[in-house]
Amino acid sequence: MTLNCLIVDDEPLAHDVIKKYARDIDFIKLAGQCYSATEALNYLDEHSIDLMFLDIEMPKLKGLDFLETLSDPPLVIVISAYEEYALEGFELNVCDYLLKPFRFKRFLKAVQKARDLHRYKHRDAIQEQDPPGGGEYGRIPIKSDGKYIQTDLDEIRYLESYGNYVKVWLKDEYLLTPRTLKSFEEQLPEDRFLRIHKSHMVNLGYVDYLEGNQIRLKDETVLPVGKTYRKKVKNKLLPDY
Repeated sequence: MTLNCLIVDDEPLAHDVIKKYARDIDFIKLAGQCYSATEALNYLDEHSIDLMFLDIEMPKLKGLDFLETLSDPPLVIVISAYEEYALEGFELNVCDYLLKPFRFKRFLKAVQKARDLHRYKHRDAIQEQDPPGGGEYGRIPIKSDGKYIQTDLDEIRYLESYGNYVKVWLKDEYLLTPRTLKSFEEQLPEDRFLRIHKSHMVNLGYVDYLEGNQIRLKDETVLPVGKTYRKKVKNKLLPDY
C-alpha cells in the first residue's frame, strides 16, 4: 500500500529534507509540494492525498488554521520548530508531531504510524462495501444511524463527501454513512453514477445540463466539477462534442 503525500511548508529546506527521507521509504510517494496553505487548498480541491506533511508557521494562513478549514482532511503529520503547538495539533487528530530538525529514524516512525492508520481506514471502507444481506443491482444497503437501509439507486440524486462520512442525498433528505466516496465509486454502476469532483458523485439520471465547471441537476441543485474530472465528465455527458 502506497501513500500519496503532499508537503505544505514555506521553507524550501524542509521540502528537501522530506524528499530526501521519502526516497528511502518504499510506501511513500511524493505527489505534490505547496509553499503556502492557500496553495494547498487549491491542490487538495483537485487531487486525492493520503498523507500531508504540514508546517504550522506559514504566512497568511497558519497550518493548524488551514487544517480546521478542511471538511475531509487527509492524514496529517505536523512538522514544526515550535513545540508549544503540539497539544493543539493532537486535538485536531494529527498522526504525529515532528520537531525540526528531526532525524530519519523519527521520520520513519511517524510515517509508519500514518501507514497503519491508513490501513485501518481502508479496511473499514472495504468491510462497509459488503454489508449483511448483500444487495440487488437496483438497490444497495446503506448504513446510517446504526442500521442498514435498503435504498433504491434511482432515489439517490448525488453523494457528497463529509469529513469521514458521506452524505447520500435522496429526494427530500440525506443518509449520513461512515464510508468513503471512493468505496461508493467502486460499488455503484458506472453507467448510472459518475464521479465529478473530489467530494461529489452524481446520478446521471438527475443531470439537467453541464455548464462550465458546474453541473445543474433537474431540481436546480448545482454541483462543482473538479479540474481533474472535467475531461471524463465531458466525454460522458457530451460524447459527440
